[in-house]
Amino acid sequence: MNRFIAILSALCLAACGAVEAPKKSLADAPLAGASIGGPFTLTDGDGKTVKDSDFAGKYRIMYFGYTFCPDVCPVDVQNIGGAMKELDKRNPKLAAQIVPVFVTIDPARDTPKVVKQFTSAFYPRMVGLTGTPAQVDAAAKAYRVPYQKRETPSGYLMDHGRQAYLMGPKGEPIALLPQDQTPQAIVAEIERWIG
Repeated sequence: MNRFIAILSALCLAACGAVEAPKKSLADAPLAGASIGGPFTLTDGDGKTVKDSDFAGKYRIMYFGYTFCPDVCPVDVQNIGGAMKELDKRNPKLAAQIVPVFVTIDPARDTPKVVKQFTSAFYPRMVGLTGTPAQVDAAAKAYRVPYQKRETPSGYLMDHGRQAYLMGPKGEPIALLPQDQTPQAIVAEIERWIG
């Protein structure tokens, strides 16, 4: 229980950007050792099958959302894309080691073409992924992202967790990124751990 409280406290601090500190060892990372992430098989914007192992050797920013989201997803993805553009300018070598990944939790509407159009509007190297409902559900569960369909008078919305994970080259969780803040805050958190 104490380890859970320590991890939860670290998550809150990392998400809020409340702690300013120099780069630390990945062993000290807030999510080090957490059971977040795992194998997945999804489909990219070109209709190609993509597995988690295709990203081996690269850092990843993993974000789950949906393109029809009326509010938070476009802002979060814009901030992630802005952070990557900032890194492209400031530290292109580091930027080249990071793959931002958007995984839809609404595969019924988010076809490969739709996720590709959505992600490319925010950052050209962002990978948009979709799949069957079962594939998407398995990926969301592996990354501990809750989601649920909510009917509305005009159709439906998808309620979901909106965390953005910084994952290591072996798929290991490192930290939560403050995707609800500025691109500069995201860059600072990335550089704190892998800069």
